[in-house]
Amino acid sequence: MATNIVRFVHQGRSAWGVALNGGIAPLAGTYETTADLIARGEDDWRAAKTRPASLPFQAVELLSPVTAPARLLCQGANYRRHMIESGLNPDEKAFNMFFEKADCTLNAPHGKVVRPAHVRLLDYEIELALVFGKAISGPVTVTADNLADHVFGLAIANDISARDVQLPQMQFFKGKSYRGFCPVGPHLAVLEREEFRYLDHLTLSLAVNGEIRQQDETANLVYKPAETISELSTFSDIAPGDILLTGTPSGCALRVPPPFVRKLTQLVLPEKKVWAAFGRMQAKRPQYLKPGDVVTATIASADRVVDLGEQRVTITA
Repeated sequence: MATNIVRFVHQGRSAWGVALNGGIAPLAGTYETTADLIARGEDDWRAAKTRPASLPFQAVELLSPVTAPARLLCQGANYRRHMIESGLNPDEKAFNMFFEKADCTLNAPHGKVVRPAHVRLLDYEIELALVFGKAISGPVTVTADNLADHVFGLAIANDISARDVQLPQMQFFKGKSYRGFCPVGPHLAVLEREEFRYLDHLTLSLAVNGEIRQQDETANLVYKPAETISELSTFSDIAPGDILLTGTPSGCALRVPPPFVRKLTQLVLPEKKVWAAFGRMQAKRPQYLKPGDVVTATIASADRVVDLGEQRVTITA
């Protein structure tokens, strides 16, 4: 059974523990960062897993189990149905799309996401996050057999996106990097080596105000974790505690016209009017997040051997 590590505040101090059915079994040691926990904490969290819970969940404030500084590496258009929804053919995808989010986006799994005053097209994107456990400083070949050597654990991430910044300005980093735009957790699930087979058998589900908006299986990833990390290693260094967001399923608020409509529009309208038309079209969609909306997200295997908990955040102005 995967070990579900949590980070929390209790009596004004941050600490780590293992989430159990009855509450939290706190770790004995102090770890300033996720990287520190990875480097020194294994004996501690394995011992905590065998103890009864001594701290009720309602007595703590949960924090992101991924700490800054960290790199938040992301994959784009990586689920088949999401690609089709975006007017793309997953069978013709010729490259893995990468971008980054700033680590100031890291946010608690049960809390608030502030919509910036100038943003109206605020979107949600549930993603399976892989937390790296090993430094990579050159090309490596990652396979199903050695993936556990590179990935420490799994977590839920919500790649919150300001579409009216990201797309008209063609700035993924800016549109996705406002403070608090990446709730992570609650669990950092550490898998045993034989449990890594579950990476192909996880269900992602996101709801807004109780209405399911996104639901898919990791079996439908276009580029899988092993090949993705192999490619990343050819052009990027990776440190323990960095994370990889592996892409989002279909069902986002964003909708784009079919490719032929986009091309026709670009031919007959100047760029400024194209984006003005895009904004008007998107503004009519009620799926974009508004203050007061509650976003819940879960990722788990059917038998709950891997269960990343429930993330629950409220959108505020």
